[in-house]
Amino acid sequence: MGSINPLITIGFILSALAALAAFLITYEEWSHHYASKREPLKYAFEAAVVAFLVFAALTLLATILIAWLTEH
Repeated sequence: MGSINPLITIGFILSALAALAAFLITYEEWSHHYASKREPLKYAFEAAVVAFLVFAALTLLATILIAWLTEH
């Protein structure tokens, strides 16, 4: 069984941090516009998911590109 590429591990950790930052920033901004907390939490969670998916996809693409370039 092969080991996980360290770039993927680091990338997913940083993706999680980007998701956390997106959540906190979005919640802080949207909480000023709504009286209840439900809508800002929903928007913040959506922003966190999108940020995680984007950065995780970029991590995977970069890892694949680096592996391909080192083979050729």
